[in-house]
Amino acid sequence: MRVVIAEDSALFREGLARLLEDAGCTVVAKVGDAGALLDAVREHQPELAIVDIRMPPDHTDDGARAAVTLRERHPRLGILLLSQQIETRHSVGLVTRGGFGYLLKDRVFDVDDFLEALRRVAGGGSALDPEVVARLLAAPRRDDPLAALTPREREVLALMAEGRTNVGIARRLWLTDRTVETHVGSIMAKLGLAAGDEDHRRVLAVLTYLRATA
Repeated sequence: MRVVIAEDSALFREGLARLLEDAGCTVVAKVGDAGALLDAVREHQPELAIVDIRMPPDHTDDGARAAVTLRERHPRLGILLLSQQIETRHSVGLVTRGGFGYLLKDRVFDVDDFLEALRRVAGGGSALDPEVVARLLAAPRRDDPLAALTPREREVLALMAEGRTNVGIARRLWLTDRTVETHVGSIMAKLGLAAGDEDHRRVLAVLTYLRATA
């Protein structure tokens, strides 16, 4: 896997590069600001860009805004945002297209899960941090379209948002595959998502709560 890393902390950037190289990835560029990220992706055409949300020049959401630009210019590029704080403003638009992940930085230290998330994103899937998902699901509003979901269905939806398959959800919750399929079907019905392409319906289910709680 060919990877570009965009991170303004040199220490974190080099440590992340070493971790990826040890895992067999090829780090084709390491940059420290949003402008250099756009240039590096154009030059090296990687499969995945790992992007810190807060970077120069403004040190606000420069990385997230650069990710939106990258999605427009390179639709097949996998994009993984990293952050120390939860910020969801740009996530809704990015997650609709697949090949997108958003993790808190401390998830990097859980190496196996982190590498699994990278593979999902590079392969066109999604990977949302459990804390981000929990924040979005924590406080239902009066007009919350998720209000009809049971607590177990919310758990299943949360794991769907992380990008996990039904098999992965079953293993995490100690359920049978059939039980998870039943929960997913119930979620789709309660959210009013008609039968059709399963991957597309899963994305729509995630978007429903992102839009409802962002």
